[in-house]
Amino acid sequence: MQNTSISRRDFVKRTALAAGAAGAVAAAWSGTAAAQEYPKLPISVIIGMLPEKLPDKEKFAFAKRCGIDGVEAHPMEDHEAAKAQAAVAREAGIVIHSLLYGGWSALFSDPDEAVVDKGLKSFENALRCANAMGVDNVLLVPAKVTEEVRYADAYERSQKNIRKVLPLAEELGVTIAVENVWNDFLLSPLEFARYVDEFGSPNLKAYFDCGNVVKFGYPQDWIRTLGPRIHRIHLKDYSRKENAFKPLREGEINWPEVRKALAEVGYTGFCTAEVDGGDEAYMTDLAHRMTLIATGQ
Repeated sequence: MQNTSISRRDFVKRTALAAGAAGAVAAAWSGTAAAQEYPKLPISVIIGMLPEKLPDKEKFAFAKRCGIDGVEAHPMEDHEAAKAQAAVAREAGIVIHSLLYGGWSALFSDPDEAVVDKGLKSFENALRCANAMGVDNVLLVPAKVTEEVRYADAYERSQKNIRKVLPLAEELGVTIAVENVWNDFLLSPLEFARYVDEFGSPNLKAYFDCGNVVKFGYPQDWIRTLGPRIHRIHLKDYSRKENAFKPLREGEINWPEVRKALAEVGYTGFCTAEVDGGDEAYMTDLAHRMTLIATGQ
């Protein structure tokens, strides 16, 4: 998980959400169609975005004050400590709705069986931790294509190894949510849908990241193709012109159209920001931006 955290942290550093005045939120996407307001989807942040030095009780109270509904946490080896963390979150009115396992440090597509075995054991722990916490979702990066790992091998090997842990997920009632990331893998919504369908299990779904597809597609198109396969959503924004991640609602994503697509496919789950954290003014501003997205504005 350590390598995963570093990779994801480097990956999102470029978002650099400015902690400006509330008026900065006015940078809404200006499309041709008028925005339609929808019921608010619950909004969430990754636990690492909250002040690191605060104990959990104060950390979750901070999130609640900022207008945040939920948190995506990390798996723990100590399941009793994990259960205690979930209880503290509930007391603060915060839902821990997902565990961010990732898996970059021991990918299921790795040709080295020792690496895969390490990953399988670590992921089994993540599933059991989620169950102990009352969490129904664990995020997994399934594979990475490299010069050494061919696309076909990454596809076949990752599916083979996910099938080894899928029975445990089904037994525990936890969903494995495969995320689309910059790993040169699952590069179209049609392929992503097929990849999920081939497992034939209600406990294997998609964790769709809106910002990760903008370089080569449109989030609303992916959402309509993936449909009910989507179990969770990550929010971040991106500019093709600048080839960089941008503050939420300041990139090129047509957020009203994204919310419309989510409504069309019946998605009612959490929308989790995957950006840098900050102080209370910054996080309150972020929550407001997320709320505008979550209501189709």
